Order: sequence, then C-alpha cells, then structure tokens
Amino acid sequence: MSENLYFEKGLAMGDARSADPAAIEVLKKAKAEGVETAHERYAAQLPQCGFGELGVCCRQCLQGPCRINPFGEPKLGVCGADADLIVARNLLRTIVGGAASHEDHAYSAIRCLYEAAQGKADYEIKGFDKIQSVAAKLGIETEGKEPKEVAEAIALAAFHDFGKFDDEPMHWLTATAPAERVEVWQSLGVIPRNPDREIRTAMHESAMGVDGDPVNLLLACLKLGLVDGYGGLQMGTDIQDILFGTPSPVKSAANLGVLSKDNVNIIVHGHMPEVSEKVVEWARKLEEEAVKAGAKGITLAGVCCSGNEVLMRQGVPSAGNFLSQELAIITGAVEVMVVDVQCFMPSLPKIAACYHTKVVTTTPIGKLPGAEHVELVPGDADAKAQSIVRLAIDNFKNRNAAKVEIPDICSEAWGGFSVEAIVGALATVDPENPLKPLVDNIVAGNVYGAVGVVGCNNTKVRQDHQTVELIKKLLQNNVLVVATGCTAQALAKYGFMTPDGAKQYAGEKLLAVLTAVGEAAGLGGPLPPVLHMGSCVDNSRIGDLLGALAGYLNVSIKDLPVAASAPELQHEKAVSIGTWAVALGVLTHVGVVPPVLGSPLVTKVLTEDVEGLVGGKFFVELDPGKAADTILAHIAAKRKALGI
Repeated sequence: MSENLYFEKGLAMGDARSADPAAIEVLKKAKAEGVETAHERYAAQLPQCGFGELGVCCRQCLQGPCRINPFGEPKLGVCGADADLIVARNLLRTIVGGAASHEDHAYSAIRCLYEAAQGKADYEIKGFDKIQSVAAKLGIETEGKEPKEVAEAIALAAFHDFGKFDDEPMHWLTATAPAERVEVWQSLGVIPRNPDREIRTAMHESAMGVDGDPVNLLLACLKLGLVDGYGGLQMGTDIQDILFGTPSPVKSAANLGVLSKDNVNIIVHGHMPEVSEKVVEWARKLEEEAVKAGAKGITLAGVCCSGNEVLMRQGVPSAGNFLSQELAIITGAVEVMVVDVQCFMPSLPKIAACYHTKVVTTTPIGKLPGAEHVELVPGDADAKAQSIVRLAIDNFKNRNAAKVEIPDICSEAWGGFSVEAIVGALATVDPENPLKPLVDNIVAGNVYGAVGVVGCNNTKVRQDHQTVELIKKLLQNNVLVVATGCTAQALAKYGFMTPDGAKQYAGEKLLAVLTAVGEAAGLGGPLPPVLHMGSCVDNSRIGDLLGALAGYLNVSIKDLPVAASAPELQHEKAVSIGTWAVALGVLTHVGVVPPVLGSPLVTKVLTEDVEGLVGGKFFVELDPGKAADTILAHIAAKRKALGI
C-alpha cells in the first residue's frame, strides 16, 4: 500500500484508539490473545477523578488530600489554600518533574563525555565540529589543544553549572540563549543559577506552608522551564552531539512493519543514547552469531526517543512511538526490548511474559519487576552491550512462530535534520549567506511561517490523529514544520518525512521551496515537508534555529511568524518543554487539557497575561483543525507586524 494512504486506512478501520492501521492490527491480536494494553487500562480508570483533572486536589501534606469544589464547598483546604494556590503548586511540581528528567538525562551524558575524554569510558568522541562550536559559545580556548582536552573542559564547564553556589546566572544559558531573551528573564527574576538548586528550591517553595502567592509560583514555573531548556535540553543535545556526532540526513523507515520474522529483533527504548548507541554497535558486530543461531541476521528498531536518537545518527528504523511500545512485543517477534530511562511502561515485563520477549533494564533508577537487569555504565559499556545482544540471539530459539504476526506496514522516513544539516542544505543555495534563502521565502510568503510540533501520545485521544490532522492543514497552508520526539515518529509513520510526502501534503508555494533546496542539496527531489530534528532533548535545536532566524532579522523570537504545538502531550516533560517555549516568546498549543482549569487565575495567566511578560502564551484546543486555524491567524498577525 502507498504510504500516504496509511492514515486514511486507519481512519476507515474506525478504531477510536489509534489512527495507525499497524497499531489497530496488533490491538486486535492483543484482544484475541487476552493481552491487556494501555487502552484497556485507561478504560478501566473511567470516569477519571474530576478533582485531579481540574488540578484542585492537594496532597502536599498529611492533613489531606484536600479537594476544592469549583461549584460549591469546600473552597479552602485545611491549611487555607484555595484553588488558585493548589493548582499553581501542582503545576510547579509537574514542571519540576519534567525539568528533573531532562536535567538528569543531560548529567548522564556529561559524565559519559568526561570519562570518554579521560580515556576511562568505552566511547569514541565523534563530534569534533561540535566541540569547536560549543567551546566557542562557552568561551573555552581551543588553540593548540587536543579535541579530547577541549571535550574534557566542556564537560567540566557543564559540571560547574551543576555545582556552583553563587547567584550568578547559569553559564550554559547565558552562553547559548539569545541576549534579548536573557534580558527579559533577568528583569522577571527567573534566570536559573544552578539547575539542581532551582529544583530543590522549587520543591521547597511549593511545599505546604511556604509560598502562598500563586502568581509568584507561576514565575517559578517559568524559571523551571528555563532549567529544562538549558540545564536539560540545550546541554543534553550539545553534549550528545559531541559524543556521538551531529546528525545529518539519513534514510530509514517507521512503523511496526520494520520488524522481521526471520531476524533476531532488538528494540531500544527510552531516552539515553549512551545505551542505545552501544546496543546498535554490538548488534552490528555480532550479526554472524545470529546467523549461526538460525536467524538471517539482526534487526534493530527503536521506540520513543532512544529510537529517535539512533534513527537520526545510525539510520535505525523506528517501530513506533509511546503507545506502540506494548504492541511491538505483542507482534511476538521481539527477542529483547532494552530500556534505559523515561517513558517505558511498567506493564512491559507482564506483557513480555505472554511471549518469549525479554525486557532488559540498564540503569539503577529504571528497574522493573520481571525484567532482567544489565547495568550499562560508561567504563564497561562494551561488555554489557555484548551481553544484551547475545541474550537476544540466544532467545531467538524460544520464539513461538505461531504467535508471530507483524503488520506489513511501514513508511520510508528521513531523519537527522539538525540545525547544522538544515543550514548546510540552505548553503547549497547560498553558500555565503545560508539563512538568506529561507528568510527571503518567508518574506515572499512562499514559506508562510514555521511550527515546531513535539510531544507524546496520550490514551485520552486517538493515537496520532490530532497530530496528523493538524500538520496536514498547516502544510496545505505553506507552513514549514519541524518535529521531535513521539510526534516525529507519528509523522514518520504516515509518510510526512519523505520527498514524496512533500508532493502529497505541502502547499504549492512550500513545495516549490522544498524542491529547490532539496535539488540544490543533491537529493534529486524535494526535502520532506516535516523535518525530523530528533528526540525530546533535541527541542533545543528548534530553539537554536529560532534564535538564528531572530538574530538574522534583528528581532526578538517573539516577533517571528512561528508557533509550537504538542497535540497529544502526556508527560511532565512536555509541560516543562512547553513552558520553556512560552518563555522564548512562542505561542504554544496543547491538544490535551492540562490540570489547571480549576483555577481561573492560573488559566488566565497561562493563556493571556504571560504574553505581556515574555511574548509567548499557551492555548488549549482539542480540535486539530481549529488549532491549525488559531496558529495560522497568529502567524498572519506576526507577518503583518513585521510588514511582510
């Protein structure tokens, strides 16, 4: 079947859980085999707690839980906290959770880089160009120094931000964020100092009996969004590019059909490329052992952001996004699923027990009952990765062929569009001034605007549906789209990340631009209409691109004809990323109602008042068509203000 018909087929199949026909096929298999998935568990939760959905349930002390009734009594918790205070405290703690996840991710990468630079880790530093650019931003001298020496200095600079005890702003932020934004954040008092310190302070501030001012707590939310943006996203991406290389365009594939009935299938899942890169390396080295074990070879596939990491650097295909992780096991064809941190479901070992699949955990903070644990640390990464791959090879003999059903559905997908790769493609049009072709086409209206689409899957909405419908309308209106995370994997599944996808989905003016750049770059056709920019932490690439465009035009990011969207968000990380985007000055759409509606004050600040402070704001819209209309109207207003 032609890949651009996949979404239409999913709609025709009429399953309210997913628009992905591959997912629908496997969900039917799960039902026939009596295997419970996230969708059944969600249905069992209904009706979900109305107090929790509104954000007016407080568990901050042992006098509770306290609940505020929006339609009557009680109006106050035991301590006297009202709905505004409870919602603001809960929101801050949600953003703390997201920021802590990305910060810890970045810290792990820093440690790996530091040990690799000292020769104490099983990793070869590959990103020499990135070493130079990051060192330049941080003011680290490189002349006469070996790359490993500079890499070690960069790691130490990152460690310093986490360890410093003064009140000076976080150096990685001031070195990488646009100066105009830094001035705005300083004027509001929301510049982070030490990211660990800000997380500690925010947990203290939101405790019972500390901050009772909901507006002050919302300012703290902005600060923690910046902790995520620069102590997590920016730092994590920069360090990982130094370790593993800056991504460049690569052809791959997406959806459950990438699995093979004849091969040993290994899935990497989570967010840490220190794990997934090593598993990929050793799976390729040990393929002959798989052949001796009776397989034709080894098939590697990714899920969630570990999948995005190895897709954009190694060309490893994606088996799917968040709501596809259980389904990959239910195909009956997966020998091992390797998980590290973030977004893997505790249900995986239970589902794996219905088949022959082994789930392998690899970090001390990411263990699962029923899984095998192989802790992969930088100094022993090769040996541990080999053992994981050999576990998969040995498990191939235990596969039950009668239980193997792999949907014959996958799409070509191009990934690896880092900022450097995008600028490189534009440089084939104008080597002296690479951003000029893009800016000229924005001014001319050929590229009407740009939208970064990010985030997760959520069982509350039909898998991939809101994302796909939103993007189809934006592309038809000549809006350039970049994507990260599970949203990127959703769009990859339906052909949005192929040259043919440009012909299928892009408006006439946008198609002409994509074709001109793609042909100049030697692709023999247009660029994909949606550019895959990487994993969750790689949202910093979008920030870098916006900063470069704003700098070229000598305007603030808030003045650009751009927006952000998380159509199917579910994780705390999506909330913290969105807060960072708003702080940058970007209109940010969310397609699932966040737990804030119990407070009219908090809702008003997030969707109206914050725009006057930083230039960006949130808006909530569940209908993807209406969300696209709002984004298009916003872009039109920004274009008018710029006189274009």
